[in-house]
Amino acid sequence: MMTEFQDVFPLQKNRVHEACGPGAIGFAAMACGQDDVTVLWLQAGWQSEQLNPVGLMSFMSPKNLTLVQAESHKDLLACTEDGLRSGAVKLVVCELSQDLDLTAGRRLQLAAEEGGSTGILVIPEGAGSNATQTRWHCSPIFGGDHKTDKNLTLQHWQLIKNKSGTLSGWKVFWDAEAHRVIVVSKDGE
Repeated sequence: MMTEFQDVFPLQKNRVHEACGPGAIGFAAMACGQDDVTVLWLQAGWQSEQLNPVGLMSFMSPKNLTLVQAESHKDLLACTEDGLRSGAVKLVVCELSQDLDLTAGRRLQLAAEEGGSTGILVIPEGAGSNATQTRWHCSPIFGGDHKTDKNLTLQHWQLIKNKSGTLSGWKVFWDAEAHRVIVVSKDGE
């Protein structure tokens, strides 16, 4: 039996999830917009591409966003763990540029459980931790008439790791008016 989309998204609370691929930032942005939640978004200060909070306005209110730039990978992981454990925010997004070892992954998972927060780690392809609940490969789908097509955020989300179920994939888009992810079709349909 294939996993149904509503069984895995919105993401399971009190757990850490991973997203990779060229659409991973879009995945995280759409997860931020699912509920009216406070979000801690962490990035490495040395990254050439930095998040502009105005770019998230179609997904969430910038007033709910705290954006942090860390000086080192170690600081990035420490801030992510503290954010998850504190319970002060409901969602913590961390953009990682390095592999995450099992110990660090387990620490983040325990912090999410303790703080009641959900974590999303945006990871490089091929990276990731065995401790995370789910791992998603996300990629944009290009094409269509952008003047008449409201599905400008059309994406392909492939669930490539799932601790509590089977794997599957979906074509989805963000409905800015309803503030939710809409499933266009399941893989193979």
